[in-house]
Amino acid sequence: MTEAAELPPAPEQARAVFGDRFADAVRYAELLAEAGVQRGLIGPREVPRLWERHLLNCAVLSEVVPESVTVCDVGSGAGLPGIPLALVRTDLKITLLEPLLRRTNFLSEVVELLGLDHVTVMRGRAEEVMGKIQPVHVVTARAVAPLDRLATWGIPLLRPYGEMLALKGDTAEEELKSASAALSKLGAVETSILHVGEGVVDPMSTVVRVEVGESPGGVRFAAKRAKAARTGRTRRRR
Repeated sequence: MTEAAELPPAPEQARAVFGDRFADAVRYAELLAEAGVQRGLIGPREVPRLWERHLLNCAVLSEVVPESVTVCDVGSGAGLPGIPLALVRTDLKITLLEPLLRRTNFLSEVVELLGLDHVTVMRGRAEEVMGKIQPVHVVTARAVAPLDRLATWGIPLLRPYGEMLALKGDTAEEELKSASAALSKLGAVETSILHVGEGVVDPMSTVVRVEVGESPGGVRFAAKRAKAARTGRTRRRR
């Protein structure tokens, strides 16, 4: 069993990034180091680098998320990047989407403990929840799947002219090139690679941004989205 003492002190950058929610960020790090390891949500070897590699690496995503938008964190896992983002940005309305029960239980506990009233936890796979959640402005993801597969899950959840922000590593440029055809079919109109967190994390966090046009998911998902909307209206009338 990994003890909380193995968690290093929060770096000074964390105080600046999390501001008034710094104490909550520390508590979240402690929960990851304790319950997160015990429940198999993160590996014990990740504990010494929780701050730099995980919390701060995710929190700096806030630099490229627009103000006061809706966000769906796909495959949220232990809450990365959704919870660090929520701690930094109370103006966002965030849904943490995760299919595994043990993870959603953990996420619900964290959200309640930290008083994250602007965060909702939903159990399910991205391909199953279309029509159950309102389309969002931004989809986020980290270490969920290769970009082409991730896009098939995340892009259909977007509103027209929304964007997917995927935290990636050194393979970002290669993944973007190999996924270009799939992204076009899914309605992507512009892609870019961003580097965020200057002066906070080293190396900076790499983000693949995929912006969509008026038909997120492309033709394939247009009929499915319309059917889901009709089904939702029918249920509300009953």
